[in-house]
Amino acid sequence: MAITLSTGESLVGDGNEVAHIDLLIGSKSGPVGAAFASAFTTESDGHTNLMAVVTPNLPAKPDTVITNKVTIKGEKQAVQLFGPAQAAVARAVVDSVSEGIIPKDQADELCMIVGVFIHWDASDDKAIYDNNYTAVKESISRALKGEPSMDKVLSDTPEARHPFAGGAEG
Repeated sequence: MAITLSTGESLVGDGNEVAHIDLLIGSKSGPVGAAFASAFTTESDGHTNLMAVVTPNLPAKPDTVITNKVTIKGEKQAVQLFGPAQAAVARAVVDSVSEGIIPKDQADELCMIVGVFIHWDASDDKAIYDNNYTAVKESISRALKGEPSMDKVLSDTPEARHPFAGGAEG
C-alpha cells in the first residue's frame, strides 16, 4: 500500500539561484491526492501550477504538480519556472524511481506536490536546474526515509540558526 502523506524539504545552492524545495508525497486516494487535484482549480495571478513533464507528452511518474512559492512577476521568471526548474523537478522524480528511491511498483499510486522557489533576480539557468534537481532528489529521499528524525531535530535545534532570519534568533 502506498504511503498516505510524507514531507520533504531541501535547500541547495546560494545566491539568486538558490533552490528551496518543499515537497509532499502520498497516495492519490489520500490527502496528497486531494491537494494534487485541487492545485489545478485554485490557481491565482502569479501562481500557476503545472504538471512536471520531462518533455511535452512525457509526464514525470509519479504524477507531480509544481507550485511556485513566490509570485511570478515577469516573463523571465515564468520561463525559468516552466523551463529549467520544471525540467529539474521532472528528471529528479523519474531518476528517483529509476534509482529505487521511489518504489517502481508504487509510482502509479503516488503523487507529489513540489513547491519551487525562483528568485526574481536569478539569471543562471544551469544553476537553477542543478540546484533544483539536487534539492528535489534530497526532498524525496528525506520524505520517504522520514528524515530528519525527531532525535536529530531535537539535538540540532539549540545551535541551528535559520539562514534568512537575519540574526533575529540571537
